Amino acid sequence: MNTYCNPLDLPYRYQHMNEQGRRYAFREGADPTLVYFKGTYYLFVSMSAGFFYSDDLLGWRFHADPDLMIYDYAPDVRQVGEYLYFCASSRSKDCPILRSADPLHEKFEQVAAPFPFWDPDLFLDDDGRLYFYWGCTNTEPIWGVELDRETLEPIGEKTALIHGDPEHLGYERPGENGVVDKESSVMYRSLAPLFDPETKTLKLPAGVTDLGGYPVEALTKIFLAVGQPYLEGAYMTKHGGKYYLQYACPGTQYNTYADGVYVGGSPLGPFTRQAANPFSAVTGGFITGAGHGSTVADRHGNFWHATTMRISVNHDFERRVGLFPAGFDADGVLYCNQNFASYPHRIPAGRFDPAAWQPEWMLLSYAKPAFASSTAAGSDPALAVDENIRTWWSAADAFPGQWLAVDLGRVMDVRAVQVNLADQDVAVEFPLEAYGDDRRTRHIELEPQISRYTLEISADGEAWHALETVARECSNGYYEYETGVTARYVRVVGVALPYGQPLRIAGLRVFGNGGRAKPAPAKAAAERVGELDAVVRWQPLSEMGAQGVNIRYGTAPDKLYLSHLVYGASEATLSTLVAGQTYYIAVDSFNENGVTPGTVFAL
Repeated sequence: MNTYCNPLDLPYRYQHMNEQGRRYAFREGADPTLVYFKGTYYLFVSMSAGFFYSDDLLGWRFHADPDLMIYDYAPDVRQVGEYLYFCASSRSKDCPILRSADPLHEKFEQVAAPFPFWDPDLFLDDDGRLYFYWGCTNTEPIWGVELDRETLEPIGEKTALIHGDPEHLGYERPGENGVVDKESSVMYRSLAPLFDPETKTLKLPAGVTDLGGYPVEALTKIFLAVGQPYLEGAYMTKHGGKYYLQYACPGTQYNTYADGVYVGGSPLGPFTRQAANPFSAVTGGFITGAGHGSTVADRHGNFWHATTMRISVNHDFERRVGLFPAGFDADGVLYCNQNFASYPHRIPAGRFDPAAWQPEWMLLSYAKPAFASSTAAGSDPALAVDENIRTWWSAADAFPGQWLAVDLGRVMDVRAVQVNLADQDVAVEFPLEAYGDDRRTRHIELEPQISRYTLEISADGEAWHALETVARECSNGYYEYETGVTARYVRVVGVALPYGQPLRIAGLRVFGNGGRAKPAPAKAAAERVGELDAVVRWQPLSEMGAQGVNIRYGTAPDKLYLSHLVYGASEATLSTLVAGQTYYIAVDSFNENGVTPGTVFAL
């Protein structure tokens, strides 16, 4: 394997929930911290009951460690001297900080437990001083403090470093595509009748001092915070003598989930918001969201940003992990290259220019005819090729031999296939003691749940050749064929899926070389619709011979670091803009044969 494809092909663990008598399950992996430690890459991911490790950022192996505070979210790992330090989140106890000199062979041992925190990040500066960042609410800022190198206790008072500003920062607005919808909040709907707009307080009935154990002051604070962004996922990267404090917002369940960055001259600021913000955002395409991550250099000095991507169908926390080339430009601007975010990416063998990355292989399967052995009510084979991980085709039953196939229209040069499985209506009985979180509502499945299926190709739809016989823990299987295979039809045949589910596919994605003409250039225009949004329009795709467009935009003609991928439409809204900021835009057309760059123009 020389390439990977987002979401990463990792053995995401099932999370079984028992809430208010309802049992359901979903696969989850989020809040990734990536670190290069003693010649090995380590990837720590929430709710994994262990960690992943790799020699090359491509082949990830899983190391189980069910004793490593597996129910505490947002694991953070950093190298301090000869040790890898670990901590995770809890508001109910002083959070332990552990360390290991050899995580694959030695257990992590506790060295301190300074105070409760959520979404931690430990940072060792070049001068040997240690700093700590944390925060995850829609009512408080991102905090920072220096720690004593020996005791890991705070030195001095904590400092507020980043405050939310959704009135001026479009990417901080909670809601799908930046549309704030307070009415979708059960808390807001239940408390709204009690709110007095003149006093900005809740008026409880006479003699009532609290609701559900919450005093009126706390309830008022919660009510007023509805519609405010969650600021969380702090991460510090130092480069060129500057300190880049990253944070996530506005909420993991939105397509606009992103990472922003503030820059300072010292570890505790003051910090100034980078003009090019957010620096990580995937608002369109197959899987969206690119928040709560970590930015680190590989063994060659290339930077990568590992991040959280959302599905959020069975549960808001149904998520996956993405990895993107990142870098700092000549002006010290931190950026990610997230063009065609879920297309195959190559891991270079040495230094490379992350800003210049473009897909080598294009998508051959989008909106192509799809057909199946059977189809459950409410699903359709077309949903497996619509480039939306949140929709899926399902077989009518779980008997072995159910299949889904896509017709590419002609024999093509296939270089990679991604098989994205979906979960639906999973409900498994566990004894109460199996639920390991503080509220006894969550159980992480420690036993591997194997997916068994075959991946097949055909030139005529009659004679089939097996490419892969899969029997492993995988929900987003990625299979590379570097030298290419020729096929018109690609088929997945189910054998057995976790918990006896039918074969369900959210994305049968085939990549390769179409071998024909690229599309004509897009003729595009854009207009600002308010301070925080812009509408971009282009001619019908049929006139260009295009599948869609990739909108690149940014703060200067040579800094088009943000992108928004669109299929099957002639307009799109950009909702991540900053008030008062001038933007430049290019609309690139693309099809299965390649990308045609658009002309840069000012918005």
